[in-house]
Amino acid sequence: MKKILFVFLIMTAANAGAGLNKWVDSSGKVHYSDQPPPAGIEATTLRSAPPPASAPAPVKSLAEREAELKKARQSKTEADERAVEQQSNAEIEKANCAAAQQYLRSLQQEGRMLEYDEKGERRYLGDDERQQRVNKAQAEIGKWCK
Repeated sequence: MKKILFVFLIMTAANAGAGLNKWVDSSGKVHYSDQPPPAGIEATTLRSAPPPASAPAPVKSLAEREAELKKARQSKTEADERAVEQQSNAEIEKANCAAAQQYLRSLQQEGRMLEYDEKGERRYLGDDERQQRVNKAQAEIGKWCK
C-alpha cells in the first residue's frame, strides 16, 4: 500500500508543473488532460503551464569581474572626493558669510571709523565712503549667505 501511495505521489508531482485542459468530446464525455484536445474541439484551460525557466545568467570571467570591481571602486572614490569638496566649499561659504556679516556690523556702528593707509597713517572714513562699503558688504552677504 505504501509503495502504491509513493508511486501515485511521484506521478502527480511530475505533472504538477503541466497545464490542465478540460474538454467535452462529441459523445458528451468530459476529458481532463495536460495535452491539448484534438483539432476542432473547444477546451477550457484550468491551469496553465508555468513559464519556462529563464536561462541562467552567463558566468563572467575573472577579468570582467575584476574590471567591474575596479570601476565600482573608482566611482566610489570619485563620489567621496566630490562629497569632501562640497563640504569644504560649504565651510568656506559659511566662513565668508560670517566675515561679511561681521564687517557690515562694524560699518553700521555709531562713531567714526578709521583705517590705516599704505604709509601707516590713520585715515578716517567719510560718510559716502562708509555707505559704499556698507553696500559692498551687503552684496557680499547676498553672495555668501544663502
